[in-house]
Amino acid sequence: MKCCGLITTQKEPVPLKSIEVELEVKDHVATVVSTLNYQNQEDKPLEAVFVFPLPGDAAVCHFSAKIGQTQIVAEVKEKQQAREDYDDALSSGQQAFLLEESEQSPDIFTLSVGSLPPGESASIRLEYITELAVQADDGLRFSLPAVLNPRYKPQGSGGTEAATVQVTSVPASQIPYSLSFSARVSSPRPVSKVESNCSLDPLQYLNKEQTQATVKLAGGHKFDRDVELLIYYKDAHQPTAVVEAGQASAKPGSLMGDPVVMLSLYPEFPESVMSSLSSCGEFVLLLDRSGSMDCNMSESKPEETRIGSARDTLLLLLKSLPMGCYFNIYSFGSSYQHIFPKSVEYSDQTLEEAVKKVEEMTADLGGTEILQPLKHIYNQPCIPKQPRQLFVFTDGEVFNTKEVINLVKKNSGSHRCFSFGIGEGASSALINGLAKEGGGHAQFITGADRMQPKVMQSLRFALQPAVEDISLSWDLPKGVSVTVLSPPLMALFQGQRSLVYAQLTGESSEGAQGSVTVDYKLAGQPSKTQLHFSLKPAGDTGLTVHRLGARTLIRSLETEVALEMESETDLEKEEEKKNGGMKDKVVELSVQSGVSSTFTAFIAVNKVNCKPVEGPLLHRNVPTPMQFGMMYSACCRTLADCDAHDFDEEVAYCGSADFCEEGDQSIMELEYEEDESPSKEEPPRDPLLQLVSLQKASGCWLLEPVLTTVLEKTSEEVEKTKPAAVKEEVWATILALIWLHAFKTDAKEEWELLSLKAASWLRAQKAPCVAECVEAGNALLGCEVKKSMLGL
Repeated sequence: MKCCGLITTQKEPVPLKSIEVELEVKDHVATVVSTLNYQNQEDKPLEAVFVFPLPGDAAVCHFSAKIGQTQIVAEVKEKQQAREDYDDALSSGQQAFLLEESEQSPDIFTLSVGSLPPGESASIRLEYITELAVQADDGLRFSLPAVLNPRYKPQGSGGTEAATVQVTSVPASQIPYSLSFSARVSSPRPVSKVESNCSLDPLQYLNKEQTQATVKLAGGHKFDRDVELLIYYKDAHQPTAVVEAGQASAKPGSLMGDPVVMLSLYPEFPESVMSSLSSCGEFVLLLDRSGSMDCNMSESKPEETRIGSARDTLLLLLKSLPMGCYFNIYSFGSSYQHIFPKSVEYSDQTLEEAVKKVEEMTADLGGTEILQPLKHIYNQPCIPKQPRQLFVFTDGEVFNTKEVINLVKKNSGSHRCFSFGIGEGASSALINGLAKEGGGHAQFITGADRMQPKVMQSLRFALQPAVEDISLSWDLPKGVSVTVLSPPLMALFQGQRSLVYAQLTGESSEGAQGSVTVDYKLAGQPSKTQLHFSLKPAGDTGLTVHRLGARTLIRSLETEVALEMESETDLEKEEEKKNGGMKDKVVELSVQSGVSSTFTAFIAVNKVNCKPVEGPLLHRNVPTPMQFGMMYSACCRTLADCDAHDFDEEVAYCGSADFCEEGDQSIMELEYEEDESPSKEEPPRDPLLQLVSLQKASGCWLLEPVLTTVLEKTSEEVEKTKPAAVKEEVWATILALIWLHAFKTDAKEEWELLSLKAASWLRAQKAPCVAECVEAGNALLGCEVKKSMLGL
């Protein structure tokens, strides 16, 4: 591996000067336009390779470059052909720009900006479209990544892409480039609010219906963290059908030439159904224990590590599981471990053993190799009448993202997968991909977010009945047919939104209408929803839906190719030809739609000015924020070092910062060794977690000194006020419930499930004098919690 040159901000200017981002949100879809401005301030020509992250489901649909006054617009070509054209352009002295998607992780793109003459400016314009993920509180989440965390490549894995990259890092206050960010939001529904982890200017509504609004980052912002927006609409659960007209210049019958409809399904289920929680299931918890999990959760809480927060979360999760279920806990790094040889029945004994093992877990297992533990889990036979629910906790720093997601998809019929991205740099491709292919729900824990409430929300989803037997019935005019581009919907559940794309082929008259009926079962009861739409929408509707439909189909075909390649040694020659045919189909669809894929790349060449660029190319790095790791890396190299497109082989990603000096150059260099992370002293345990840790599997508490300590009472005070006819464990459980409802209402999402289990246990005891116990407990603890509030 060749290391990049080390550059100081004091003596050597870097090429990237500013980043401008315009976001347009249309209901559940976002269009993002990023402009990256460079200037070569050297006296010699410069070549730069720019690495940056995108959402995993993003559809890159525009790429252009402006060198001086010359505008170049890129076109999509087969990847190898694009690389050859790029090399040919450089060798003839032309400016060339290359954008390609990582074959291992779809949220990593590399941008080769080619050779810039001395003093010349270059502006890169990138446009992509993505679906916005729905959060548990109905908000739509958009994140513009500032951190591309190190990708770890397991030993022995194939491919030529390197696992680490060496980049220069400086304090955020010295970052020589800036971010300008603005957003416009529109929807058929009113926009109720927009929240962010960054400072925003006030939300500005553009009409009296409040269906359109704009917002900007407050002045003085530096791109030193993920820019996250949470967008909230009124009537968020209203289903919609949106139709886009075909592209006039495209061939009728093709995806881009035909109309495409997008269905948004986000049903709101009756509370009577959702309140009936399951008492069965096999819960498999998979925890990342790689070295990066020892990083801080956020800058605002330097005392809280990712692994520490994950341990606390697992405690809550374990205590909230229902009696009658089965469970097991796996942890992974370079290797993997499991607490039990196979999933065991939930009891006081197994719970106590699991909690003890969880409390001993540290971030000491080296790298991040999640594939092998997943294979082991899927190889375990499912337990009859115990639906498998997989919970995955990781900071997303894996290299073989697509292989992992393909494995989950292959086993999607036997389980649901709930995924949790921890920290600023969690890969959206991995976290969203796990949940999407596993029929579960994805959550991201960033900034000051607490992990516990988000995980407990997902547990509630896992315990609630899912929508099953989903089918779509289309009613279209004669001569019009439909081709569904999205994979079949296997299940929906509370908090999950699905977008379905379909191509409409055939001629229809002006004003023609179509409809689609969605049938499904919820808790065994049939239900249906019908949506009507126009086959010929008026005006210019754009191509957002077409491109996202193309992106959906491309992803499905890429997965099929990957799954077939996995077993290609056993394939017949005819099957190998079929595999190649699917690749050709992906390339054809990608070129036709202008949407990037694993097998294609954007290539732009300045053919106007063919004057050769003279002089050797220099090597430059763009600094990244020291405390947040790698954001963008523009790595510039000499032609003598490597070829124009071999960045994957020559440059490595790495992780945390160490200070070093070389002569009069002061730099921060990323050199991350996951198995050498320094241990951090954990803060004192929160009283809530102390109380939770004392609960038994059945839901009750025992009257013991450690409980009275949490209640801030002496054992004598607690025993003296106990009604005489009441058992100690009943008294202790009522006191614990009163304390939770009186003093921890702000964390109710975290303890609500375990309190329901406690109330259920109390009702089963048929204990006398419950009202007297509640009254005595209130007097002892100095509060006024009503018996009805406790679920009794």
